[in-house]
Amino acid sequence: MQRRFVLAAIAGLAFTLPFATPFAHAQQPGERALRLSTTTSTENSGLLTYLLPSFEAKHGIKVNVISVGTGKALELGKNGDVDVTLVHARQLEDKFVAEGWGVDRRDVMYNDFIVVGPSADPARLKGEKDVISAFRKIAGANVKFISRGDNSGTDVMEKGYWQQAGAKPAGSNYVSAGLGMGEVLNMAAEMNAYTLTDRATYGAYKARTGLAIVVEGDKRMFNPYGIIAVNPDRHKGVNYRGAKLLIDWITSPEAQAKIAAFKPAGEQLFFPSAQR
Repeated sequence: MQRRFVLAAIAGLAFTLPFATPFAHAQQPGERALRLSTTTSTENSGLLTYLLPSFEAKHGIKVNVISVGTGKALELGKNGDVDVTLVHARQLEDKFVAEGWGVDRRDVMYNDFIVVGPSADPARLKGEKDVISAFRKIAGANVKFISRGDNSGTDVMEKGYWQQAGAKPAGSNYVSAGLGMGEVLNMAAEMNAYTLTDRATYGAYKARTGLAIVVEGDKRMFNPYGIIAVNPDRHKGVNYRGAKLLIDWITSPEAQAKIAAFKPAGEQLFFPSAQR
């Protein structure tokens, strides 16, 4: 009798397991949606709109996206206002982790920065491969440059280029916008100005702005992205379980293949870089 009971229990377990497995990672009762802070480039380019539905369908977890500059995205993590962050400023990311605010950082993908400007190219930059030389030319010409001015990853890179160039546009020729990348590209088009942008956001705004790429290909313009979970030891209320699931998924072969396949207008904008 006891043996028959054990066998029946095993059979029942075997029957229920296949049905339980697909829901093993589903959003738990009382678990809130996952809060992701990220850069304007991943949002403006359309990448997250393309990627996240697959994660949400697979794991049954809703992702709420907060799109800001990298500095603000990391600040939201420090404050415990988000659960996970996807950004592109390696020095700021390493500092965030070293100070104990973030854990489980992983490489996700990369693209590159480019300098864009009016098609007439009044500073005569077209074909320039040295970004520092190009910035010196902009500083010496009577042309406008629009800066993000928002402590984003792009803003941090731009400030570093001006420092290396040893010069910057004077007076009203340098406009600190304090805005996201898409808005800055629109401003540059309206003001006949140059700006530094990531290639992905430029690709999404190229048709509406008419801006042309004038500087590209310098290895100093490499732009890697990383994902980091907010440290649950610092903020007990964060959804670390959901953050870890997103980190594991976005660095998986499935998601990495989707990143490589994201080609608006036929052009690949991000290149997968996760190490398994």
